Amino acid sequence: MHKKISDEYRAKGITGYYKNEGEFYRNPHEPLLESLLKQSLSKKSISKGCMLDLACGSGEITIILEKYGFTHIEAIDPYTYKAYKSRTGRHAEKFSFEEIAQGGIAGKQYELVICSFAMHLVDESWLPKLCFHLSLIANHLIILTPLKRPKIQADWGWILDFELLENRVRARSYSSLYKQEVATTQDLVR
Repeated sequence: MHKKISDEYRAKGITGYYKNEGEFYRNPHEPLLESLLKQSLSKKSISKGCMLDLACGSGEITIILEKYGFTHIEAIDPYTYKAYKSRTGRHAEKFSFEEIAQGGIAGKQYELVICSFAMHLVDESWLPKLCFHLSLIANHLIILTPLKRPKIQADWGWILDFELLENRVRARSYSSLYKQEVATTQDLVR
């Protein structure tokens, strides 16, 4: 019988779990993620610029984005990059949340960052700095989470646009207070 991931977190710690299981990770909620992401993308105008699949798992979000016509997608995950490569054929960078919070990807530009089932795992001492650094490099942020947290605050660089709830999973969409001019095509997803 498969153990719940939360039980595994308690037994091994979050980092320990992903170090041991990251290569084989699959999010069992993929159809729900697609539904929430499709609804989120339909509620705002997102250009087809560069997307970041943050904490990319085995590529669930990348596969959904490709399905909806997005092609310029980058990915980051220090633990599941092998599962991501195996499933999508794409390369994922290995930056941790802490490295990103310290400016590890400064200088990048993204139209949208999507973080699925991972932002709630960020240590609260790192969360404001992580969000601030993301707000400097991205115009939009969508967080998919099975919990009520994290609640991103405006002084971290993001304004909440809307929240969706489906089967106890939330999609929160934010706009950056530091919106950048990102090289994009004129195609808009509405």
